[in-house]
Amino acid sequence: MKKVKKQDSNDITPKVTGIGGIFFKSDNPAKTREWYASNLGLATTEFGSSFEFRNANAPDEINYLQWSPFEEDSDYMSPSKKEFMVNYRVQNIEGLVNQLIQNKVTILDEIKTYDYGKFIHIMDNEGNKIELWEPVDHIFTNMGGPTTK
Repeated sequence: MKKVKKQDSNDITPKVTGIGGIFFKSDNPAKTREWYASNLGLATTEFGSSFEFRNANAPDEINYLQWSPFEEDSDYMSPSKKEFMVNYRVQNIEGLVNQLIQNKVTILDEIKTYDYGKFIHIMDNEGNKIELWEPVDHIFTNMGGPTTK
């Protein structure tokens, strides 16, 4: 069996570390949340469902992935013409943005900082809007509330 090398917990290489969220348009977000709760057991709120998981490099740390249906007329995914957007968890968002600028990637806004992390939006090569998130997961843990496990 091949031994897997554990990632250095001090690694600050600018990169994606996982999926942070899945967002999509819905004809009726409330009904969609209710359907997923009733049929698939998601713990939902008005914001969707927060999936809880453990960080492989720091098993005591709880991480989160947000699943959220949006109103059909929402412009949150704009300027993309697609009905979905993926949020990627990243480390060293500033370093990653510098790399993206060097690679001539379309940056849609500036890094915004909140208690629960830093965000920026970019476009991929096919016109899909992508949200990058450098999370502060312990804020979500401290907030409490239902999570899907």
